[in-house]
Amino acid sequence: MDFLLDPNIAYILLVFGSMLLILAALNPGSGLLELGAIFLLLLAGWGIYNLSINPWALGLLLIGFVAFLLAVRGPNRRLLLVASILALVVSSSFLFRGEGWQPAVNPWLALVLSTISAGFFWLIAVKVLEAARARPTHDLSQLIGEIGEAKSDIFLEGSVQVSGELWTARSESLIADGSQVRVIGREGFILLVEPYSKTKAS
Repeated sequence: MDFLLDPNIAYILLVFGSMLLILAALNPGSGLLELGAIFLLLLAGWGIYNLSINPWALGLLLIGFVAFLLAVRGPNRRLLLVASILALVVSSSFLFRGEGWQPAVNPWLALVLSTISAGFFWLIAVKVLEAARARPTHDLSQLIGEIGEAKSDIFLEGSVQVSGELWTARSESLIADGSQVRVIGREGFILLVEPYSKTKAS
């Protein structure tokens, strides 16, 4: 476990764990992304716990995440988005304490991963903003009774394809990936579904 105490390794785990966490939030249901994010962040957390960190960088990191969430949900999004990404890049680079003002992370590694993470966060944010601006092409009430296909395991939350589009869905019982489903209701933009069987229906 000593290798986890290398600031460079902890930094890599933190960056990729954060990316997986955001992907898991945007694509719920499979469980694989969630498990991967938790695993990487737990390993990164071990390094953070045992390494010396800059409190100001940790505070800036938290502010950056909050600003990122606000950027994809509130007004003045572009400016706030740029500020949040800069905060995340700077804070993650300087999270581990080095000599003086120099980060403990290798500068070249910090530069490469910061560029990758900034591009990743920007791409994700742009997609979220585009989805927020897009108007649904269906009256959701008209989808009730429609038959679709589960695109992930569905219980508390998952995804289904109905009328040629992908929707977030919930079910009171576990529905396996690839099974047919029937839409029985909706909660906002979330479809409520149940397992569907042609034999049962007939």
